Amino acid sequence: MSKKTFNYLDTDTMNVFGIDYSIASPQGAVSHVLSHVKELSGKYICFSNVHTTVMAKENADYCKILNESAFTFPDGNPIARTERRAGYSNARRIAGPDFMENVFKRTMDGSVTHYFYGSSQRTLDNLKRELEARYPGIVIKGMYSPPFRKLTPEEDAEIVEMINAADADIVWIGLGAPKQERWMRAHMDQIHGVMMGVGAGFDFHARTIRRAPVWIQVIGFEWLFRLFQDPTRLFRRYLVTNLKYVWYKYVKKA
Repeated sequence: MSKKTFNYLDTDTMNVFGIDYSIASPQGAVSHVLSHVKELSGKYICFSNVHTTVMAKENADYCKILNESAFTFPDGNPIARTERRAGYSNARRIAGPDFMENVFKRTMDGSVTHYFYGSSQRTLDNLKRELEARYPGIVIKGMYSPPFRKLTPEEDAEIVEMINAADADIVWIGLGAPKQERWMRAHMDQIHGVMMGVGAGFDFHARTIRRAPVWIQVIGFEWLFRLFQDPTRLFRRYLVTNLKYVWYKYVKKA
């Protein structure tokens, strides 16, 4: 099989369980998004791991949401390996927290601005302090922790107006999957800025949750590190869905 290489994003996608995954290297993905940030305004970007891949296979509506994004990047080593086995030698895992870090580093000149929607107020307070300390010059246009309940149409309209009034280039969404992807799709072309659903990325960069060491990330066991940190909440998310992924891919030949 011939190897296919690329500098930014490949024009092809790789279908895994019905999801059309974008093919990219981490730096290439960041470069492409930042160079097209204005054109991406109103659209959304997803970072889908094994857990959300299985969710999408079992829920057609959620799969459709992932496929209607501007890009859905593989935030999971098994998915990136599938891309490489298909001949895309540069394809790598595009983890949401890593994508955030690379974007923060490259926007310390204020050329691209940020808004953060989601998580708790405590996490947002920590996040603002950490980002301004680690990435001097970064421009944060606003942060908002929404109520942990269903919003009324009036509340939702007020939030959209508030986000748009901030006029940020990137609107980071930290509501957790699948809520954040559904929120972004519902607000496509309403939000002024490109929306990026990064889940626990808020907590990692706020340092309210410890991320796995790099060597654990490299060997593909970051999910296990998180499982040990919060087994009660994450048992089904990681262990059960990881087993389902193996079943669908290798036993049922999805």
